Amino acid sequence: MSETTGTGLPGSPTTLFAHALLLHRLAPGEPLPRDGEPYPDDAKHRRRPQPEMPEDRRLAGKDAALILDAHFARRTALPSELADAFHDVYVPIHPNEHIAAAAGLADGERVRETGRWLVRHGTDRHSVTVGLALVAAVGTGDDIPLIQSIGLLSNHFGPLAAHALERLPAGTEALLWLADRVTGWGRVYVVEALCRLDDPMARPWLLRRACDGDFLNAYYVGSVARTAGLHEVITGPGVDDEITDHTGRLLLVMTYSQGMGVTLSGYPHAETVLAAHLRHLERSGPSGSRYCTAAWLASSLGEDGDAGSIGPVRRWQPYRDDYLALLERDDWCEVARDALAANDPGILRLAETASGRQLPAFADRPTPGGE
Repeated sequence: MSETTGTGLPGSPTTLFAHALLLHRLAPGEPLPRDGEPYPDDAKHRRRPQPEMPEDRRLAGKDAALILDAHFARRTALPSELADAFHDVYVPIHPNEHIAAAAGLADGERVRETGRWLVRHGTDRHSVTVGLALVAAVGTGDDIPLIQSIGLLSNHFGPLAAHALERLPAGTEALLWLADRVTGWGRVYVVEALCRLDDPMARPWLLRRACDGDFLNAYYVGSVARTAGLHEVITGPGVDDEITDHTGRLLLVMTYSQGMGVTLSGYPHAETVLAAHLRHLERSGPSGSRYCTAAWLASSLGEDGDAGSIGPVRRWQPYRDDYLALLERDDWCEVARDALAANDPGILRLAETASGRQLPAFADRPTPGGE
């Protein structure tokens, strides 16, 4: 039987491509649950020891490339012969110079056919990874649906899928489709690719939806702000509530991004964007999510914030005071209390923290344990 119930025919291994497609059909506009894990080959990979990256990282991918060289040297060799050829060698999930070189030395059409076969029919993640690397090296616009589908399993295939789409003529539109359907590390790879392309088509999405609240957003927050021209947009006309709310998330990420990406203290337009964000919050009015963002920003800009990300607290005192002033307003407190009564997850989490319990909206709420 298939190792993943419901994604394959009895008695036949499930392809990773079919696994991704089935899960995608269940929720076409959303990321796959748990990034599609466990994959159909999970049990096999638990049974067999996995090769480790070579101590000399420059050699990573060389063994896989040698297998490809030998395969392409035999003119009659079929793609199916590579179906389980890479399980016992280390296969990098990122673009790799050795595998790309092997693809470049062989006939382009044969490389394409081999890559497509491995991605569509592979039942082992290592072989599918090599197939995707081949498609990334020599693929065409016809391969976009194939790349997007396997890219939904983004924790493993995200780096190569993003790389493959980035180099194609319709890459921006294809990446935007994938960006709305991946989270975690997969989202990092896709958003970074969009920022590298710097296509005006992507800027509306980058301004409104790039940050989904995941901790890993910190890796690309600076690139998003720079590519989207955040400081110019937020101070210009036509700023809508989506841009306002997303800007708050961007700013909040920068308050804890030390060691990952651009920090608030290192963002050259921090004061400009903070001031504009506050003005737009005044205009937009309160909501549960805006209350949470303003509260977390007020806390993160103070003594309890990450010093490595914000630097001297006194630099942010005027903005912190303005956020706190909003949080004290009757209309903002009322919205927060209503959200709490409705068990809004974000408000509940905020109200249970030490800083949240000090906010006027939650002043009468019993402390945990009846303290």
